[in-house]
Amino acid sequence: MLKIKDLHAGIEGREILKGVNLEVKEGEVHAIMGPNGSGKSTLSMVLAGNPAYTPTSGSVEFMGKDLLAMEPEIRSHEGLFLGFQYPVEIPGVSMVNFMRAAVNAKREYFHEPPMSATEFLKLMREKRAVVDLDNKLASRSVNEGFSGGEKKRNEIFQMAVLEPKLSILDETDSGLDIDALRIVAGGVNKLKTDRNATIVITHYQRLLDYIKPDFVHILYKGRIVRTGGPELALELEERGYDWIKEEVDSQESK
Repeated sequence: MLKIKDLHAGIEGREILKGVNLEVKEGEVHAIMGPNGSGKSTLSMVLAGNPAYTPTSGSVEFMGKDLLAMEPEIRSHEGLFLGFQYPVEIPGVSMVNFMRAAVNAKREYFHEPPMSATEFLKLMREKRAVVDLDNKLASRSVNEGFSGGEKKRNEIFQMAVLEPKLSILDETDSGLDIDALRIVAGGVNKLKTDRNATIVITHYQRLLDYIKPDFVHILYKGRIVRTGGPELALELEERGYDWIKEEVDSQESK
């Protein structure tokens, strides 16, 4: 599904990703962990097509197509979804209108007729149940006045409606209390199938208690320096990141 080969990228002339290699297949859940400044959020922004981040070399293939050649909206239509660490508020734009526009833009891309208001409201009701999203929240402006947990829950609701092939969740657990974390993680688990995939970017093991990864990758200094199973996240929880830093820095100094 996703093949990243020797990806280098940066922002404002400063290189942050320094040769990322990663392959994600259908049905898999990958967790990317690492200390602050290692390049985790940069990777998510590059994959989503944020114009502030510039790929300088390497390649990214998504469903057999050149992802880096696509405009951000085309990446979304093709099935890439990014859940933001800090979801933005869009005052004056109702969730219903926002999501219906997104769904119909995707349908138009695939030469399908737009979804009627009745069909869409039925879809909204079905998908709200995935994350227990209150009808009143769904009727308000996008994220306006939402708590941190409500914003994250809303992100997973949007993911449920759009049904992406690959979901990238950038520190979805940031700022969540334990109840909100369970609801958000439960929504992600309900949406998992053998035909889609998820990349979870997080600092902490606690999210991975609820979203079980098949692979855990440690990103440090712009590269994936170690890959393992769920036990690697437990080791990080116990030992922190210092041992990884020391190991990599030692290898670089030789």
